[in-house]
Amino acid sequence: MSVAFAGSSATSPSREAGPLRVMIVDDSVVIRGLISRWVGAEHDMEVAASLRTGLEAVNQIERINPDVAVLDIEMPELDGISALPQLLAKKRDLVIIMASALTRRNAEISFKALSLGAADYIPKPESTREASAADIFHHDLIQKIRHLGARLRRKAAVASPPVAPASPAPAARGPVARPAAPAPAAHAASSLSLVTRPFSTQAPKVLLIGSSTGGPQALMSLVTELGPVIDRVPVLITQHMPPTFTTILAEHLARSSRKPSSEAVDGEPVKPGRIYLAPGGRHMRVVRSGVDAAISLDDGPAVNFCKPAVDPLFTSAIDIWHGAILSVILTGMGSDGMRGAKDIAAAGGSVIAQDEASSVVWGMPGAAANAGICSAILPLNQIGSKVTRLFAGDRS
Repeated sequence: MSVAFAGSSATSPSREAGPLRVMIVDDSVVIRGLISRWVGAEHDMEVAASLRTGLEAVNQIERINPDVAVLDIEMPELDGISALPQLLAKKRDLVIIMASALTRRNAEISFKALSLGAADYIPKPESTREASAADIFHHDLIQKIRHLGARLRRKAAVASPPVAPASPAPAARGPVARPAAPAPAAHAASSLSLVTRPFSTQAPKVLLIGSSTGGPQALMSLVTELGPVIDRVPVLITQHMPPTFTTILAEHLARSSRKPSSEAVDGEPVKPGRIYLAPGGRHMRVVRSGVDAAISLDDGPAVNFCKPAVDPLFTSAIDIWHGAILSVILTGMGSDGMRGAKDIAAAGGSVIAQDEASSVVWGMPGAAANAGICSAILPLNQIGSKVTRLFAGDRS
C-alpha cells in the first residue's frame, strides 16, 4: 500500500481561508508523484493525501477531509466510478475530478461520472514524457482544482454566513433598535451593475454555442429545448474537450435533442437541421463555399490555452452571417469566447451568457457579461426558451 497524508484541518476555524486540500487517488505512482508535486507547488492548495486505490479513499475520506479529490477511473480493489458515489455519500460537498486515459470506454465512464455527481473530468496524457502533453495536463488540472474548489467555498460561505455578535439589550426607556439588514453578497451586487445591450433587430440565421467546465451537462440540458431552432438553422458548438470525448458528447447531444448531431467534418456544408460539434484537438471555423457555408477544421496552435477554442468559431461566422448571429456562452473557465462574442456584437449580432448562479464556473460567461456585450444574462433553465423565442421573431 502506498499512502501519504497531510494533517487534516477539519476542525480548524480558519479552514475556509486556508489552502484547498487535495486528495490524489491513482494506482500509478508516477501520476501520483507528478500531481503531488504540482499541487504542493501552489500557494493556495496542499496535498491532503496520496492514495493508490478507491477503497483506500472511501475508507479514509472522513479522516482526510479533503476539499477536492482527483480520482482515477481504472484502479485495483475499487475503481473510480464505483468509489465516486461512496465518497459523495460520506462527504456530500466533495469536489471530484475524474482522471482518465483517452479511450472510448473511459470517455463513456467519465460522462457517467458527471451524471453521478463528479464536478468535472480531465484526460491523462498517454505519456508524461511528452513535454507538451504533460504541460497541458498540469495547467488544466491546477486550474480545475482552483476554480472548482473556490466555487465550493463560495457556496459554503453563502450557506453559512457569519453570525453577527449579539447586540446589547436596549435601554428601558430608549427606542428599540432594529437589526441592520444583511449586506448583499459581492457577486449579487456585481450582477446588478452589469450592462446589457438590446438584441439585434436582424433575424438570426445561425446559433453558435461555446462552453467548457460544466459544459457537457449544460449542453445536454439546453439542447432538449432547441428542437424548433435546430429544424430552422444550423447549430454549431465548441466545447473544450479532447478527442474521443467529443465523439461521445456528440452522441449524447443527438439523444438529448433527438436531432442529428456529430463531430464536424472538414469541408462539409453547414445546413439547418443538425448540430455540428468541434472535434477534440482541432479548431472549428466556418468558411464560404460558393453560396453556402462549410466547415473548416485546422490543427493550429491552442487559442486561450484551448483546442478547440470558441473564439475562432465565433469570429469566422461573422464573414458568413454578418449580424444575423445569436451566440450563447455557457459555463467554463477562462475567457475564451469573449473576444469572438465582442466581434459578433460589434457586427450587429446578439450574445447571451449563462448567469453566475447556474454556472459551474463563471469564467467564460462572466468575461462576456462584464465586457458589456451581452443582450441577456440568464440562468441555464431560461436560455432555451429565450433562444426559441428569438428565432420565432421576438426581438426584445
